[in-house]
Amino acid sequence: IRAPISDGYVLIGSDGHYWDGGRAATAHRAFVRMIANLNPKLVIYNGDALDGASIGRHPKIGWETQPTLAREMAVVQKRLGEIAKVAGKRTRLIWTLGNHDARFNTRLAMQVPEFRNIRGTRLVHHFPDWEPAWMCEVGGKQGAVVKHRFTGGTHAPHVNAMRAGRTIITGHTHSLKITPYTDYQGTRYGVDCGTLADVSGPQFLYAEKNPSNHRAGFAVLQ
Repeated sequence: IRAPISDGYVLIGSDGHYWDGGRAATAHRAFVRMIANLNPKLVIYNGDALDGASIGRHPKIGWETQPTLAREMAVVQKRLGEIAKVAGKRTRLIWTLGNHDARFNTRLAMQVPEFRNIRGTRLVHHFPDWEPAWMCEVGGKQGAVVKHRFTGGTHAPHVNAMRAGRTIITGHTHSLKITPYTDYQGTRYGVDCGTLADVSGPQFLYAEKNPSNHRAGFAVLQ
C-alpha cells in the first residue's frame, strides 16, 4: 500500500501486544496524546496489536493464566479505537500486520479451512477504520518503507537499512533505535519503533525475567 505524503507528520506505533490490564501502558497513552497534538496526515500501526497468546504455537508456561481470544480482541478494539477517535476523519489509518496479528487468520485457516471468506473470519473484519497491509511506502519511491519485520536480531535496524536499499521502519524486536547507514547511494536509516506495551508486562513472561533490551516508545516522521 502507498501513502504519497509530501509534507506533514506521520506517527508510527508498534507492538502493543494488548492484554487486559486496566489502564493502557504509558507509551500507548503518549502515542494517543501525540496524535492529538500533531494532527498527523497518517498513523501507521506497525504490527502486533494482537498478542494472540492462546492461539500461538508456543505452549503455556506452567500454570500461567492467559486471556481468552475474545477478551484480547475486545482490548485491541478499545486501544485502536482510542487511536482512531483522536486521529479523526482527516487522518489515514494503516495497519501493517505483524506475525502475532497473523495468528488470528492462521488459526482459523488451519483448523476450519471451510470457513474461508466467511465474514468475521479475518482479523481486519473487526477493525473497519484501519486499512490492512503487509507494507506501506510513505512518500513514494524515495521515501520510507514501513513493515512489521524484515530481518531479525539485535542488529536488525542496521541490517534492514543495508539490505532494503532505502530507509525502513520496523517493529518486532521492540528495541526503539535509529541506525544510519551510508554507502555510495547516500544515507538511509533503519528504525525500530519500539513497543507501545509495558516492557515488564505479562505478555513477556516467556522471557523468564531475563534482562531485556525492549524499549517503550514510537516513531514520528516529519
